[in-house]
Amino acid sequence: MDRFRIYFLAIAVLGISCLDKRDMNRDSLVHADFNFDWQFKLVDSLNAGNRWKDVRLPHDWSVEASFDSINGEGATGYLPGGTGIYRKKFPLELDETQTAYLLFDGVYNNATVSLNGKELGFHPYGYSPFYFDISSQLQAKRDSNLLEVKVDRTRYADSRWYTGSGIYRNVELLVKNKLHIPVWGVFVTTPKIDGNQAEVSVEIELRNNFLEDKNIEVLAEIFNPEGKKVASKSIAATILANNSNKIQQNLTLSNPLLWSVDTPYLYKMTTSIIEKGETIDQNETIFGIRSIRFDVDEGFFLNDKNLKIKGVCLHHDAGLVGAAVPKGVWKRRLKKLKEAGCNAIRISHNPGSQEFLDLCDEMGFLVQDEFFDEWDNPKDKRKNMNEQSVDYITRGYTEHFQEWAENDLKNTVLAHRNHPSIIQWSIGNEIEWTYPRNGDATGFFNNMHWSGNYFWSLPPYPPEKVKEQLAKLPKGKYDIGETAQKLADWTRELDSSRYIIANCILPTASHESGYTDALDMVGYSYRRVLYDYGHEKYPDKPIMGTENLGQWHEWKAVMERPFISGTFLWTGIDYMGESNGAWPKKGTSSGLLDLAGFEKPSYHMFKSLWNEEPHIYLATQTADNSIYKIDATGNPVAENPKAWEQALWGWHRVNEHWKYKDKEMVIVEVYSNLHEIELFLNDLSLGIKKLSDFDDRIYKWAVPFESGILLAKGKKNGKTFETKLTTASEPIAIELSIDKTELSANGYDVAHVIAQLVDAHGNKVTTEDQKLSFSIEGEIKVLGVDTGSASNVQDYQSNKIKTDKGRCLLLLQSTKEASEITIGASSENLASNTISIISK
Repeated sequence: MDRFRIYFLAIAVLGISCLDKRDMNRDSLVHADFNFDWQFKLVDSLNAGNRWKDVRLPHDWSVEASFDSINGEGATGYLPGGTGIYRKKFPLELDETQTAYLLFDGVYNNATVSLNGKELGFHPYGYSPFYFDISSQLQAKRDSNLLEVKVDRTRYADSRWYTGSGIYRNVELLVKNKLHIPVWGVFVTTPKIDGNQAEVSVEIELRNNFLEDKNIEVLAEIFNPEGKKVASKSIAATILANNSNKIQQNLTLSNPLLWSVDTPYLYKMTTSIIEKGETIDQNETIFGIRSIRFDVDEGFFLNDKNLKIKGVCLHHDAGLVGAAVPKGVWKRRLKKLKEAGCNAIRISHNPGSQEFLDLCDEMGFLVQDEFFDEWDNPKDKRKNMNEQSVDYITRGYTEHFQEWAENDLKNTVLAHRNHPSIIQWSIGNEIEWTYPRNGDATGFFNNMHWSGNYFWSLPPYPPEKVKEQLAKLPKGKYDIGETAQKLADWTRELDSSRYIIANCILPTASHESGYTDALDMVGYSYRRVLYDYGHEKYPDKPIMGTENLGQWHEWKAVMERPFISGTFLWTGIDYMGESNGAWPKKGTSSGLLDLAGFEKPSYHMFKSLWNEEPHIYLATQTADNSIYKIDATGNPVAENPKAWEQALWGWHRVNEHWKYKDKEMVIVEVYSNLHEIELFLNDLSLGIKKLSDFDDRIYKWAVPFESGILLAKGKKNGKTFETKLTTASEPIAIELSIDKTELSANGYDVAHVIAQLVDAHGNKVTTEDQKLSFSIEGEIKVLGVDTGSASNVQDYQSNKIKTDKGRCLLLLQSTKEASEITIGASSENLASNTISIISK
């Protein structure tokens, strides 16, 4: 065995042992996890040090720092940037028949990659995948190669949300034959699904780096979800020397299992290159069989079945882990959203990671994959809309758009287009703000904000007047319609099987500026009042809500209109950033879940809207702090009965407890999809109320506080459902719970530990907080602690934290060492139960 095979075998065995099934569908017979054994040094930051430290990727150095109200920026969550350098030594020697690639799923941002002192290339965009052919830069006859990645995040306020810093997504090493399927070289579609048959089309790119022509056989095989081969086809091909070629194969499946949000069946396509009877390269691609259609009058169809899109927008951070999110963290969060009835994700406002998309495939989420938040002109990172101030730290992607947009868009499409979950490519988010004449043409003038009339009013100008204004107003250097057409053309060049959309904040102008002419369908941002207008004036263009408030009035507008396919709420989960000048508020709390993944009241409202399964949720608030007043009959009513129709991002303040001053008047709210609810206090009925009596879909009672049990009860199909709140006494213990008691010792698996203050009867104490300290024994990595509060500015990477609502989260990650782990927690006067888990 030659030196390469000795060296690479060690890497491959180590890497592949760390991979789960999603990693086995990325190109190559030799395909190694390249996340381990890196070193990192921060060289240009207030937190910079002179020493290298060992890290495992994915890695986000910003989230390791303390929140800083003086040197940080609220736009990006009050966390620092700087310049970081990663390095990794690895042995790899190729023989004369081999070639090697390094594949980066995402580096934020301005990354310069070098191998053995020679620059491989520069990549500025923080969200698009990229790769390098490293074959010619490898050291010949040497035991080690040195890879370095320099990341320049000195522009630490270059975004309107928290971005993270560093190599925050996976890195992979691929070694292939010189005659091979290139990175992202397989594209599988299902162009025809007819009765009990499905046509599967596979486009295969072939690359011959040899100096002579090659005669080969290309074999395509399909395996069903149980691993059984269900179709195969081979074709002979000749690939010219130092050349590339594409071939097309069509296979037919009988009785296909269709991918859907309820049954996300996944197939595997194996494509092999065979030369003289030997398989010299192989690619495995996971795909789903499904059809999608948006109808201008009837909405969205998945597999020819009408389906409302119950979507949420998500940024890419996850609280205490920042942007380097373990797959298990996303899985927990997506599971909660699924349980609420959510069936779609808009990845805002940038392409998602492969791991995230894999989960959406596996769990049955529809996806809108978005390319850009900025095009030709910059947005103001601190105040949104068009740029109002210019300084070095806020220079963002616009600086690179002209040179890099095509590369970044096409890399994203090539890398992501086999995911069955993706149904839409979004070419941009609220881009209109950055082309001022678009706003000027609408006729709203200076009222385009929440305190003006824009978001709740119909357009003052008809389409003809808007078009006339656009023709008169001076153009800037760039035209929004021309840029949109360019981006759409690049997308269709690589994938015409999905719908091209954009999130339009000024749709009345966008319909006339040429912007929507480039789109297959139009997304309206916060403009539900224009649904009927858009359908009437532009009847050939499907429309839907692509960024909407997490309020009942938004979903009501969708349900009342068959032609509206659905919505994406802003947001599914709270996120860091977009919090300029709001210290200590470091994030935006518009989510159904908070930064730690805990459920919020709005979560339960939408769980009652998006599910057929019965759901009841109890919330309370003092009458003095409630948004309701008590009328002459003793019932809570809104001061403005129509206020709910214009409720904004934040849910009104309510509590999930029953503990107030004796006889204090409390407004009790119930969110439920049951048609009648009866409320009880200490077994005494406070009356039955009907959902149809509440336009805002919130049951309400005014109840003088009395210690005990508050219980809400309803029925469906003869079965009783109920929920309750119990008055808690003083906390006497810390109750620990965990979502997993067994971890894989692979360096990736995670466990979520929740600590909750409880009283002597085990009731949750949510009205008091204490500083907790966790004790952990065994081979396990502490990723950090959080309360979920957007105003929590305690260090994430710690084992100590003050609770919020009497609770907090501890996140643990396995190492590669098998171990038994014990977890405990204590405060100054309380102790917890002990949890034991095993990593193996």
